[in-house]
Amino acid sequence: MSSATPSQTAPEPDLAALLLAWYDRHARALPWRVSPAERVHGVVADPYRVWLSEIMLQQTTVQAVKPYFAAFAKRWPRVTDLAAAETEDVMKAWAGLGYYSRARNLKRCADVVAAEHGGRFPDTEEGLRTLPGIGPYTAAAIAAIAFDRRAAVVDGNIERVFTRLYEIDTPLPSAKTEIRAAVDAATPEQRPGDFAQGLMDLGATICTPRRPACALCPFTETCLARLSGRQEQFPVKPAKKVKPVRLGAAFVAERGDGAVLLVKRPDQGLLGGMTGVPTTNWTVRADGATSATSAPFAADWRSRGVVSHVFTHFELRLEVFHAVVTAAPDHGGWWSDSDSLPGEALPTVMKKALRAAFPALFRKGKP
Repeated sequence: MSSATPSQTAPEPDLAALLLAWYDRHARALPWRVSPAERVHGVVADPYRVWLSEIMLQQTTVQAVKPYFAAFAKRWPRVTDLAAAETEDVMKAWAGLGYYSRARNLKRCADVVAAEHGGRFPDTEEGLRTLPGIGPYTAAAIAAIAFDRRAAVVDGNIERVFTRLYEIDTPLPSAKTEIRAAVDAATPEQRPGDFAQGLMDLGATICTPRRPACALCPFTETCLARLSGRQEQFPVKPAKKVKPVRLGAAFVAERGDGAVLLVKRPDQGLLGGMTGVPTTNWTVRADGATSATSAPFAADWRSRGVVSHVFTHFELRLEVFHAVVTAAPDHGGWWSDSDSLPGEALPTVMKKALRAAFPALFRKGKP
């Protein structure tokens, strides 16, 4: 159970007033955001840019997202532009951001908004949740930030702020219901989007996981964890589980002119719809074959070592094999030369496999 509940500390002081005053002075300048100063002059948020940023920011950092957001917004400035794009082009533009199901859902959502909603996003949480790839958090964030709807927005940063603010000692994820209730109680009717963004900024810049800058926090006089000196003990997390290791093999076939054989992975499953070299049939739950005898066709396959990549729920270790071939049997893929490889929709684990086969070609800073 929690050491304190919102009812024990709210409504005094007015958390929303404290936070919004801080946000007006310290809001981060982000390319998808309407600043407090712009709001004063009547600038409103673009739902498309808010949605695009929220999908990109899932399990990814702001710094990693910025160049991808800029590229997407320039190439496809409206949701109807994204809907008209080829799926393969979207996947290529997404390559490197990870969690590729987000890219597939991004395209599907754009298609639905363009075809069924006249290119306009629904303006309520309920309506937004009917769209592909939009769950409870994303729906609340878009509703609040883009449409100024009162909604309880809770991401990782906000969880950290509120578990410290109220010393919520229930371990995550069990504490999520309790945290959401506390956020809901604090969310104001006016400027709910700025309130949500202010909490995100507070968690990202002040109420950080380690060594939070409590002296600069607008809640410094009311935060129970600060008052008890236990800031870094929150949020309480369960003991880490050891990630399982999955095994497989990757086959880098090189043509005499240096081109590499690539294939498109099945649309379903991890890395679905992405580009890569042929691999054995590993999955999240099962190993794939790891020997050269499992190659898609006969060749003089030579081992180039093992590459490892950590996904959310498991670690994948691929034995990488390389062969120079004159031609491959009917493989259903295509040959990509060294100039074309940077533009391919290659997930990170496939780039690692290619680097193992071509260490001189794929140096740091290249794909």
